[in-house]
Amino acid sequence: MKSVFAGVSALALACGMAGAAVAQTTDEAAGELDVVIVTGTRMSGLRAVDSPAPIQVLDETALARVAQSDLIQAIAQNVPSFNAQAFGGDTANLTLSAKLRGLSPNHALVLVNGKRRHGTANLAVLGGPFQGGATADLNYIPLGSVSHIEVLQDGAAAQYGTDAIAGVINIILKDDTEGGSVVISGGKYFDGGGLTGDITANIGLAPIDGAYLNLTLESRWHDHTFRGDVDPRTIDTPYNTASSSRLSRYPGLVNHPDYPYMNRIPGDAEYRLNIFSYNAGYELAPDTELYSFGTFGTKYGAAYENYRVPNLIVGKDGTLARPFGFSPKEAIDETDYAATLGIKGKLAEWNWDLSSTYGRDDVAINVLDSVNRSLYIDTSTLTTKGFSPTDFHAGDFIASQWTTTLDVAREYDVGMATPLNAAFGAEYRRETYEIKPGDEASRYKEGSQSYPGFALTDAGKYDRENWAIYANLAVSPIEALKLDGAVRYEKFSDFGDTTVVKGTARYDFNEAFAIRGTASTGFRAPTLAESYYSATNVSPTAAFVQLPPNSAAAKLVGIDGLKAEKSTNFSVGFVAHPGAGITATFDAYQIEVEDRIVGSGSLFGTGGAVNIPAVLAAILANGNVLDPTVTITGINMFTNGLDTRTRGAELVVTYTSDLGDYGAINWSLTANYNETKVTKIATPPAQLAGASLFNLTAISNLEDTSPKYRFVLGGLWTWDKLSVNLREALYGPSSNLNSRTGAVYYKTEVDATFITDLEVSYKFTDSVKLAVGANNLFNTYPDMVNAQLRDEYLRNNSNAYVTKYPTFSPFGINGGYYYSKLSFTF
Repeated sequence: MKSVFAGVSALALACGMAGAAVAQTTDEAAGELDVVIVTGTRMSGLRAVDSPAPIQVLDETALARVAQSDLIQAIAQNVPSFNAQAFGGDTANLTLSAKLRGLSPNHALVLVNGKRRHGTANLAVLGGPFQGGATADLNYIPLGSVSHIEVLQDGAAAQYGTDAIAGVINIILKDDTEGGSVVISGGKYFDGGGLTGDITANIGLAPIDGAYLNLTLESRWHDHTFRGDVDPRTIDTPYNTASSSRLSRYPGLVNHPDYPYMNRIPGDAEYRLNIFSYNAGYELAPDTELYSFGTFGTKYGAAYENYRVPNLIVGKDGTLARPFGFSPKEAIDETDYAATLGIKGKLAEWNWDLSSTYGRDDVAINVLDSVNRSLYIDTSTLTTKGFSPTDFHAGDFIASQWTTTLDVAREYDVGMATPLNAAFGAEYRRETYEIKPGDEASRYKEGSQSYPGFALTDAGKYDRENWAIYANLAVSPIEALKLDGAVRYEKFSDFGDTTVVKGTARYDFNEAFAIRGTASTGFRAPTLAESYYSATNVSPTAAFVQLPPNSAAAKLVGIDGLKAEKSTNFSVGFVAHPGAGITATFDAYQIEVEDRIVGSGSLFGTGGAVNIPAVLAAILANGNVLDPTVTITGINMFTNGLDTRTRGAELVVTYTSDLGDYGAINWSLTANYNETKVTKIATPPAQLAGASLFNLTAISNLEDTSPKYRFVLGGLWTWDKLSVNLREALYGPSSNLNSRTGAVYYKTEVDATFITDLEVSYKFTDSVKLAVGANNLFNTYPDMVNAQLRDEYLRNNSNAYVTKYPTFSPFGINGGYYYSKLSFTF
C-alpha cells in the first residue's frame, strides 16, 4: 500500500507536511536521529541527524515506554526542554499544560500532520510558571494514534506562524492500512490515590483500493490524590487556642471522615476522558490524494477547592447552612473536536497542498457541593432556614479556530550541489473566544463559594482574523553547505501587520563533524483569552478580580489593552559522529522576548502591605461584587510590562552496546540547561504609584520555577523476548518567592533531585506483551514549602498552610507511580 502513495509522500516531504512514511536505518545506534523528518525544513528526504536546525524525534515505541498514557507526559519524559505542569490553580488543574525551553506554553506551536491545532478554551489564570497558557490540549490526541512526534527546538515563526517562538511540536498520526493493537493499562501512586485506568484500541484499514483509514479509540480515567497537611482552622494551635478554635465551637468536626485533613485542594483532579481519532486518505489519481484526519473527545473533570468552615454561612435564624462545613469542587464538562480536509498532489513540476482545519473547545464550568452565602442568608428569616442550590453552573468558555492553508513547492536546477527548493504558501485563520454567564444563583451578589459564576459583565464573544503569506528557499551551494531561509508576512485584524524572517545554515566538515546555526524573529499577538478573560478568583480569605486588559476598568489602573510580543532567536551547535557508533548533537540558544505578556502580581485594594485606591475603583467599575467575609481584595491582569532573555543549551547523545548472545543496550543521554532573566520592567502607570505591576512572586515565576538543568540518561536492554528500560533523570534546582500579603517574601527551593524510572516487559508471544514499571521508582518527593512561610500561614490561621509541597515542582507532588500494561497486537 505504501507504494501507492509514494508520489504523495514525496509531496508531503517537499512541502514540510506530515503523512510521509517513517524511514529508519537498520543501525539501532542511530535510532530516532535517522528518521526522515518533515518539520523545520522544506527539503525532501532529510534525516533528523542531517537537519540544519535542532529537532528531536520520538517514535511510537519511545512514546509507549512511559507510565502515563497521556501525550504530555510521553513527550515530557523524553524531551528535557519540555516541562509538564504537575498541578494548576482552580480550573487550570483540570487542563494541565507544558512549556518548551522555559517559555510560556503559548510560545510553542502544536501541529497535527503539519496542520495547526486549536488551543484550549480553559485559560490558565492564577499565578505560577504556566500562567496564561491557552495552547492545544494534547490530551485530546490518543497516544495510540501517534506514529511519531517531531519536536523542533528552534524558533520557527517564519515557517509555521508568528507564535512559534520556542519551537514546534508536530504530531504525526499513523496511516497503517492493516493490523492494530489493544493496550490495557492501570496504576496508582505508592502513597495512595491517583488510581488510573486506560484502554486504547487502534486499527488500520484499507476500505477500498487506493485508500487508508486508521482509527483509534481511547478511554481513560484518573482519581483524586491528596498530598496536603492539616487545616489549621479546624485544630487547636499555639496561635489558635482551645477557647477560640472552631474545634471547640464545633466538636462534631472530629467525626468527619477526613478530619483533620479537611482541605483536600493539594492534589490531582479526577477525570474521565473518552477520545477518538481518525486519519484517512484516498488516491484520486497517481499524483493526487484526498485526505482527512481529526479528533473528537469528551472529558469530565473535578478538582477540590478550599474547605469552607461551618460558621461561614449562618442564616438569620442562627442555623448553620452546613454543620460540617463543606469542600466545594470545580468541575468541567468539556467537548473538544477538530477535523481537517485537504487535497494534495503534483502538477507539472509543482507540489501543492490545499487544506482547511476547524477546531473547537467547549468547556462548561460547574461548581459542586457549594453554597451561595448571600443567597442563603437573604432567603432566611428569624424563624426559617435559607435556601441555596448546592450545585451551580458557573458559565462556559468556548474557543474555536478555522485555518485554511495553501502550500506549493518545486525544485529548480540552479547549477549548485543540490537543486533550489522553493516553497510558497498562504494562510487564512479565524479565531473566536466566548465567555457565557453563569446561572442566576451562581452570580447572585458574590456568587457561589470557591468559584463565582461569570457575571453578565464578564460575558462576551470576540473574534479575530489573520492573513499570512510565506516564502522558503533551501539549497546546498556546495555539497557540504546547507542554507535555508524563510520570510513570512502576517496581518491581524486587531494587531496590524508584521514581517518575520529566519535563516539557517549547516556546514559538514566531513562525515564526523558539522556545525549549524539559526537566527530568526517572531511576533505573537495575545490570545483572545488573554485580552478578554474576566472573572473573580476567591479563597476563604481573599478575592481577586481578573481584569480584562481591554476593559474600561483596566484603564482606571493605567492599562489600555495588550500589545503584541516581539522576539529574536539565535542558536548555534554541532553534530558529531566520533566513531564507535556514537552520535551527538549540541545546540546553544538565546531567545529575547520584548513586551512579553505575563500575569501581573497581586495588586491589593485591601489587606495588603500596599493598598491602592484605584484598584477598588476598578473592581467597582468592572461590576464585581466581592465576598464580604474576605479580608484581602485586589486585582490581577495580563499585561506587557517586561522583557525577558532566555539562554540555554541542549544535548542529545546515542550509542548502542552489542552484547552478542545477550542482546543489546541502546543508550541515550539528553540534557537541557535553561535560564530566563527579566531584563526590563516597565515603570508602573501613575494610578499604581507606590506599587509594581510585577511583585517578586511574578518575577520568580518567570526566572526561577523551571529547573535550571535536566539530564536524562536512558538504557534500553533488549534480549530475546525480554526488555528492560531504565531512565535516570536529574532535575536541577528550582525555586519560588511567595508572600501572604506582599509585605515579606519567602523563598521555597526544590534542590537538584534524581528521579528513576524503570519498566520491564516480556513478550509471551509475537502478539502479547506484558510490561510492569514505575515512574519515580524510589517514591521521591520535592522539598517542602518554606517553613517560615508556612509558619506565617499557621499564625494567621490561613488555609494556605495545607499546601506543604511546592506546586511548581518539576517532577510533581505525588511521589512514585506504579503501573502495568498488557498489549495485544494483530
